[in-house]
Amino acid sequence: MSHALLLLLAGALCAAAQQRPQLPTPDHADVRYGPHERNVLDLWLAKTPGRHPLVIYYHGGGFRAGDKRTINVELLDKLLRSGISVAAVNYRLTNVAPYPAQMQDGARALQFLRLHAKQYKLDGKRVGAFGGSAGSGISQWLAYHDDLADKKNSDRVLRQSTRLSAVGPFNAQASYDPRFIGKLMNSDKIHPALITFFGMSSPADVTNPKFFPLFEDSSPINHLSAGDPPILVFFSQRNDPLPPNSTGEQHIHHPKFGFALKEKADKLGVPCTVLLREDYPQGFPVDRFAEFFRTRLNP
Repeated sequence: MSHALLLLLAGALCAAAQQRPQLPTPDHADVRYGPHERNVLDLWLAKTPGRHPLVIYYHGGGFRAGDKRTINVELLDKLLRSGISVAAVNYRLTNVAPYPAQMQDGARALQFLRLHAKQYKLDGKRVGAFGGSAGSGISQWLAYHDDLADKKNSDRVLRQSTRLSAVGPFNAQASYDPRFIGKLMNSDKIHPALITFFGMSSPADVTNPKFFPLFEDSSPINHLSAGDPPILVFFSQRNDPLPPNSTGEQHIHHPKFGFALKEKADKLGVPCTVLLREDYPQGFPVDRFAEFFRTRLNP
């Protein structure tokens, strides 16, 4: 490649980077909600008078990577302009602790914000959550799981409710159970992230009964029940047929997860909308998600 072409390419990349919206400085940065170094969150506060609804973002990264700063800047801006405050949460990764640490941290961040709702001018009764991939798993797990509030706990944080009013997962897994995924995707391949997520040594551990309770408890769809909050889910992977015995990387974000989730939600009477890449070729449907949270969280 010529020097001139390299300079042209570098200039184009620089221009593209400058065009990306910059993440605004949080009103409260790296707020500690728990004892671990990754138990921190950022909080942006809506500026209108009174207490505000809250939307919490849980980042993706296969439970083994990622950061709260990956929040969609355009959606953040639209929520704030709608009078909705926004938090973005880091949590322990699987190099430190396997499941259920990630869900426990997600729950604790939510409970911490509820405990301090008055300080941050939040309405603790109107809280939604969203996230992609691993973050979709945390947000869904909280949305569908029975309330984790422990009213007699000496830790005031853990006395708070973990129930949500709306959930917006994207590139979501309805289940992390390799047996469920294998049947749904017609594949015996497992995504490498699930090995560390469950503290397994190799894919062969999928048949080890000691892991079955973890598979089942980790899977959001297993907790879904009547009365759970409305769901809006988007998939950036096209709804194309998968190859025979697809790899974990090929099927871990496939819309089949969304269809399985919607099938159960419809039977239970839980509102669930599945958005596909084919309908939103430009990418993540910011306006749909902003309107979803505005509608569900504003009285």
